[in-house]
Amino acid sequence: MRALLWAITILNCQSLTVHGVAASELVTEEFMVDAADPGIHLYVRNKHLADMKKIPTGHLLLYVHGATQPSEATFDLPLEGASWMDNIAAAGWDVYLMDARGYGRSTGASDGAQADAGQSPVVRTDTKVQDLGSVVDFILQRRGAPKINLLGWSWGTIVTAAYAAAHGDRVSSLVLHSPVWCGGPCQFDAGRVASLAAAHAAVGERAPFVESSPAAARKRFQSGAPPERIDELMPSAWFEAWSAAVLATDPAGAKQNPPVVRIPPGVAQDFQDYWNAGLSYYDPQAIVAPTLVVVAEWDAVTPPGPARSLFDALANSSNRRFAQIKEGTHILMLEKNRMQLFREVQQFLDETNPM
Repeated sequence: MRALLWAITILNCQSLTVHGVAASELVTEEFMVDAADPGIHLYVRNKHLADMKKIPTGHLLLYVHGATQPSEATFDLPLEGASWMDNIAAAGWDVYLMDARGYGRSTGASDGAQADAGQSPVVRTDTKVQDLGSVVDFILQRRGAPKINLLGWSWGTIVTAAYAAAHGDRVSSLVLHSPVWCGGPCQFDAGRVASLAAAHAAVGERAPFVESSPAAARKRFQSGAPPERIDELMPSAWFEAWSAAVLATDPAGAKQNPPVVRIPPGVAQDFQDYWNAGLSYYDPQAIVAPTLVVVAEWDAVTPPGPARSLFDALANSSNRRFAQIKEGTHILMLEKNRMQLFREVQQFLDETNPM
């Protein structure tokens, strides 16, 4: 098991009503888990019902964030009293989120001595899949469980799907929310993936940070919605709460004018190597776990068309489902119709992991 550096237990005393039942208090635990590389520590948060004496069989879930947002800013942002993480935990699940290196509270891409503080290790998807593996190892050993359910959003769908393709014996089910896929034909070339990974591992690549302001991120994420519906989808108070949560994960970036969150540039470079070139980073036919592909109607970042193509490519999934949520964008989990997403995902998780 990766070394556990620290843990904090917090009683979440907010009143929750989820699934029509008043939930018990939730216990929140936070950990720093060793990555495979020395000196790299990964932030992990866990929530579950305080009165849960035993984790129901199969009810372990790990969430993996997108390219520009640490996990807590999207998966555990309370809107109207509860986050998505709260909802799943209140339904009797043992729920985790993680930040890959360079994101949120994990070891930052700017940590340590650097000649140029504006430069960052590139941190390719290969490394982030490795980080996911370290966290999965920690959770499974902590709970004495053989398998875990994975939920990825946006770029996180690449990471979770790649892990599921390589470790089918460790994944109970897979949720791909707003999945990345090619706009046209999308081929998997194992040799190319291996050669690129080897080339990147042999070079200590550095490049400028990618910087993103909350306002610019919102404009891109919601670009597919009718302009007159933007504020209806995400009220100003929700946007302000999301902005504050994102910026709080990068204090140095928050001090800039305008405030930004800084992330490693590896994701953008991987898009050039793979998705923009009509190539997939992973083999969808190697995924055998039950898989839900869920996308929003107005998602212009990861549109419904490519998501449907990915669904079709999951030929060997033991139980695959496709869902399209109306009147939502790439940040559906933070918009007014988020409960439709929550219900769709919860139904899939419960049905594929019966107690």
